[in-house]
This record gives sequence, structure tokens and C-alpha cells, in this order.
Amino acid sequence: MVKENRISHAQLFLSQAGTHSFALAVAYAQYICCQDKKEDDSCGVCPSCAKFEKLAHPDLHFVFPNCITKKVKKDPDSRQFTQEFRDFVFTKNYHIDMEDWLLELGGENKQATINIRDCSNIIQQNNIQSYEGGYKIFIFWGLDKLYHAAAPKLLKTFEEPEKNTLFILLTENQDKILSTILSRTQLVNIPPLKKDIIAQQLIADFGMTPQKATDIAEICEGSYVKAINLHENSNELREMLKRFETIFSGMTALKNNATAQQRNYLAVQDTITAIVSTGREEQKNFLRFVARMIRNILMLGSKNENLVRATAEEKKIMSAYIKTIALKNAQSILNECNQALYHIERNGNSTLIFTDFYLKVSRLMLS
Repeated sequence: MVKENRISHAQLFLSQAGTHSFALAVAYAQYICCQDKKEDDSCGVCPSCAKFEKLAHPDLHFVFPNCITKKVKKDPDSRQFTQEFRDFVFTKNYHIDMEDWLLELGGENKQATINIRDCSNIIQQNNIQSYEGGYKIFIFWGLDKLYHAAAPKLLKTFEEPEKNTLFILLTENQDKILSTILSRTQLVNIPPLKKDIIAQQLIADFGMTPQKATDIAEICEGSYVKAINLHENSNELREMLKRFETIFSGMTALKNNATAQQRNYLAVQDTITAIVSTGREEQKNFLRFVARMIRNILMLGSKNENLVRATAEEKKIMSAYIKTIALKNAQSILNECNQALYHIERNGNSTLIFTDFYLKVSRLMLS
């Protein structure tokens, strides 16, 4: 777009969670402002690029969800958190996630938004000439958090901005963007990261073995943020797999009319107790893990190995359930997972929910 001189003044970068859209937006802005552009990238050494390296270019403006915190107790806006946001981006090496940002703010229990004060600041800044005579660039991270009552203030600005002004709007939830904004932007779809790219980066960043990197790349769904979380919580992932095997091997033993010892009721009961003791977020994560395993088992049993997203260790365990989890019961088991998730989210009694889940899924596997 830069080479062909067809930069649309308002572009909506649509990506899934945990991808590289923010890093791409910054790199794109840096290339536009670079004073010595190369064929495929900015030079990285000119005064403009040096300022971008520190995210401190005077014509680069960040807008992002914010909320009242211990530091800002009234009327927050993005400008009051600029340094915190820069530090957050550098700490995460540009792999930023909304949940992590709320934790950084200390506002994980609050509703963070791009508010009406942010919109007023943008309009004011848009009316000022760029400091270095080139483009003024606004990067909106988390556009779906734009407060709806504030959005109308920006419509005219998006439609008729000042000369050499670029708005790069980032979202993971197109459905939550107002149609009046969508109609004023050029949609740019950002694809998920490829598995081999993620694996290579994991090896470079964490020095992990190629097998472990490949395993994580298989199950992170194109999200490098999720890949990092999986690496940091690999022990939890192994523990979830162990719990899955204990619970579902007990169910399989029921179907095969095994002895009480083989059914191992006490181990199942201990596993449920252990899951319940972890807290609600971990309980929900386990149910999501079960749902992923069920889908993968179904794909494996349907000879669709190319659609299986699992580690080598998971694949070994999944092969034992191909005959007991199939088309006739897989959807019903997934429905039970969703029902259990629903009740956990609404603060139901976790012990009763997981016991009920075990009994209902056992009955489904017996059918």
C-alpha cells in the first residue's frame, strides 16, 4: 500500500487473539514514517526509526482500553497510562493480550473502555499539525472496547481526517464494532501465525526442544501469546492430561464391564476433589481441555488426522478412546462440557457439577 501510494486513512486490522496485529501495526507505522525506506522494511537507523524503537515518536499516538486504578482515581484516559502501556509492550515483547493488560493496570475486576475523553483527545490531536511534517498515526488497540456512547464523536474524524492522518484500528471481535465505524474503514484480515513460525520462535526465545516447541505450536491455535502461556504452564497441562485419563479411563472401564478395582472409583473421586480445589478459572480451563480432547478424538477416529491439534503425549492417550467416543455420543459429551462450564461460571457447587458431569458422560459412553 505504501509503495503504490494507496494508504487508506482508516484501516481495521482484524485478527484472532494472541497474534501479531499490534506488532504489525507499529511496524507499518514505522515504515510509513521512515526517512530512508528499504525495499521491504524500514531502515531501522534513521531518527524516526530510533523514536519508533522506543515507541516515543511524537506523531505516533496509542489509544487503548483504560479504567480507574489506584494511580488514576477519576476520569481516566489513554494519555495518563502512556508510559505504563509502553513498558507493558516492551515487557511482553509486543505479544500483548487484553487480560494481561488489565492485570498490569490492576483493573482486572473493572470494565476497561476507550472512553469519551479518549475520543475528545483524538479529535483535538487530529486538528494539530504533525510535529515532524509527515503522517500523524493513531493506533487503537482493542477497538471493540470503544464505549458506544463515545463512538459517534469519532465518525466524522474517521470519515474526513486531516491530511496525512492514519487511523489503524485493531480488534479481535468484529461483531462488537459498530456498523457505522465498519463502513468507514478498510478491513485488513491478519492471518494466524503458522505453526512452524511459532515453533521456531519458541526455540529461539526459550531454548526448548524441537519436539516440545512443535507440540505447543500444534495446540496454541496460531496465538503466540497462548503458546507462551502453554510453555509457562506446561506442568498444569500435564496435570490436566493426567486427570482426563483418570476420569475417562474409569468411564471406559464401566463400558467394558471391568472390575471395581479397574473402574477405580476412589481415584476418580480424588481427581474430582483435586479439580474442585484449584479454583473456578482452573476448573473452566479443565473443561475446555476436555472439550478439545473430545474433538481431537473424534477427528482421529474419523481418519482426519490432519485436523487433530494435540501434543504427541495427548495423541497417545487419545487413541485409547477412539471406540468409545464417536459420532453417536461426541456431541452430547461436548454439550455436557458446555453445561458444566455454564454452571461453574454461575458459581454453582463445583463438587456437584463435576460429579454430575462424570455420571452423565459415563452414561453417554455406555450407550
